[in-house]
Amino acid sequence: MKSGKWIQQSLVLASILLLALLLVYPILLTVRGGFAADPATGHGWTLDHLVLVFEDPTTVSGLVNALTIAIGTTLLCVVISLPLAILSAGHSFPFKKVFEAAVLVPLILPPFVGAIGVRAILGREGAFNAMFGTDFDPIGTARFWGVILVEALHLYPIIYLNATAALANLDPAMSEAAENLGSGPLRRFTRITLPLIRPGLFAGGTIVFIWSFTELGTPLMFDYNEVTPVQIFNGLKEVEGSARPYALTVVLLAVSIVLYGLGKWSFGRKGHSMQTRASRSGGLKPLEGAKGWLGTLAFALVTLIAVVPHLGVVIVSLAEPTSWYGGVLPGGWTGDHYAQALGSPEAFGSITNSLGLSFAAMLLDIGIGVLIGYLIVRTTAWGRNLLDAFCMLPLAVPGLVLAFGYVAVTLRWPFGDGGPLDGTVFDLAVLGQNPNPFPLLIIAYAVRRLPYIVRSSVAGLEQTSGELEEAAINLGASRVRAIRSVILPLITANLVAGGLLVFSFSMLEVSDSLILAQRAVHFPITKKIYEYTLRLGDGPYIASAMGVWGMGLLTVTLLTASSLLGKKMGAIFRV
Repeated sequence: MKSGKWIQQSLVLASILLLALLLVYPILLTVRGGFAADPATGHGWTLDHLVLVFEDPTTVSGLVNALTIAIGTTLLCVVISLPLAILSAGHSFPFKKVFEAAVLVPLILPPFVGAIGVRAILGREGAFNAMFGTDFDPIGTARFWGVILVEALHLYPIIYLNATAALANLDPAMSEAAENLGSGPLRRFTRITLPLIRPGLFAGGTIVFIWSFTELGTPLMFDYNEVTPVQIFNGLKEVEGSARPYALTVVLLAVSIVLYGLGKWSFGRKGHSMQTRASRSGGLKPLEGAKGWLGTLAFALVTLIAVVPHLGVVIVSLAEPTSWYGGVLPGGWTGDHYAQALGSPEAFGSITNSLGLSFAAMLLDIGIGVLIGYLIVRTTAWGRNLLDAFCMLPLAVPGLVLAFGYVAVTLRWPFGDGGPLDGTVFDLAVLGQNPNPFPLLIIAYAVRRLPYIVRSSVAGLEQTSGELEEAAINLGASRVRAIRSVILPLITANLVAGGLLVFSFSMLEVSDSLILAQRAVHFPITKKIYEYTLRLGDGPYIASAMGVWGMGLLTVTLLTASSLLGKKMGAIFRV
């Protein structure tokens, strides 16, 4: 084997080993903790902890509620996004480009922050009930439905992006042939379109299902504690001496894997396929007159409903404390909360923490992602398909499980009590007297968002001819220089788009931040927002102001990434 082949093979194996260490090992430690007879040491084996999970009515109820929320959220996302995707992929209508960009707006605000706005607008004493004289209360009697609504309004763009990309790849000749044979629109959709885009729908639906099944922040904000993620979060305090949090996490992971496997077998397999890719573009059918404006109205209505949480957060951030109660609008306005969100040492510290952690995670991901993307596209080394699958695994693994796995890592050798790194500068403790969660937060952010940069770099490399690289090598350049001087400049737009997505989603990461940062000095912005919501008086108002700062940042980064990636944006949300 030539030296170049050996280098490529070694890099593939090293990358797989690195991902196994940072991704698989924490999960295995969590699974081991769920079966350990002695939770403190992790020694021995027993099924008692898992049996107790299913014997306890509270944990069973939490699991059922989490599943129901995930199913309801996924179905609602499909109902919202699929008609919009069909409309966008096949037709043109007034202001289409504006609303295609606006469809990304829900992604700029974590649903647990949006819950503040929903509480203000749709709560018992909120603006909606004050305006229409109703008694709708998603925070009290209808909090279960409130969680589903807020999560669906946040996550439906993921299914929309995947469905739009799948529809764009369809060959219109198939539908036209069916139409010539007398098939109506509904029959063509159910017999041709839907089976062909099923893998794309499954790709987006999987992300939405796992995300909502393991979502921690939104149930916390709605004070909905009878759900498994919140039960795991509350059990973090007893993790050093109890196996119950481990067992709950194992059950959460097992259910996610089983349901993903069943869904992949039932809906994601390629039961139908086109003999070729789209042989020609079908073109967009213009919707003229009233039909065109109805298309615009459909997008406008969904966008308006989707921004209700954002609008509520903005208004709360500008309202005088206690002035918005039982009225359509607040009784007083102020901009002081924004000054406090930036002026308070703790709030400003959380913002700088998140900026530093997210930037470090972005740089780490770009370095690793470019290497992995190159190995996947440009080499034929053994194991590159496995490497590709490993890179996408974080999208299928619940973030809560991975964050809990990192906690488990800090409690075991070499970081745990008595380990060689215990108490040293390299101790990555999350709990205890002197925690040091920053390295773990960077790793967690980078691992969770690695799929975005890998898919972006793969897309760029697939569009860049390898002959350019070979030509540079034939002219005397080393392969490293050819990549640096020829390939990287050509895929810069893809790397910028992927890097922006890594940075922006890391800035407002919820599960990792809530679990790994336990002291105020280490709080990222999302953990500080959560702490503010628990503070009486002006706490929720300052939290809303911090959320608005985050929305502004995400708006710029997501729109920039979308303009650079276009319809390929959906590829980053696929497993």
